[in-house]
Amino acid sequence: MKTLIIYISIHHGNTEKIAKAIGEALNAKLLKPWEANVSNLSEYDLIGFGSGIYFQRHHKASLNLVDKLPDAENKEAFIFSTSAVRKVRIFNNFDKALEDRLSQKGFDLIGEFSCRGFDTYGPFKFIGGISKGRPDGRDLEQARKFARSLKDKIYYERM
Repeated sequence: MKTLIIYISIHHGNTEKIAKAIGEALNAKLLKPWEANVSNLSEYDLIGFGSGIYFQRHHKASLNLVDKLPDAENKEAFIFSTSAVRKVRIFNNFDKALEDRLSQKGFDLIGEFSCRGFDTYGPFKFIGGISKGRPDGRDLEQARKFARSLKDKIYYERM
């Protein structure tokens, strides 16, 4: 299974840590949104899209990249993110904008992963940040477990 992970990690490298953990488990190629060539994405069986959460959504570079993608019939994708606060679908569904865009492009979303990430943006810098030490070893192991579950899901779907 040929896998690509497109991620953006700006401030503290939180999302990059998760991208590398998932990428290692999936033996994936990792790229930043501006490094991805939209015409070459069809050669991948699975594509992951990851970002830190900025103002309640994925980074604009990720959203803009997905907007530029050609339609992808039956292409499997997953989403991952890091955020200072826990994702609660009812109150702050960080992934909705990205999910909607991927769905409109014809991607089959087969999984989502989210964990806390250290944040010192805005008022958090005055208190030394929030979610200190995250993602931690437990978060990285959960990311690897998530990646293995994706492999299992794809394997059993193809049987």
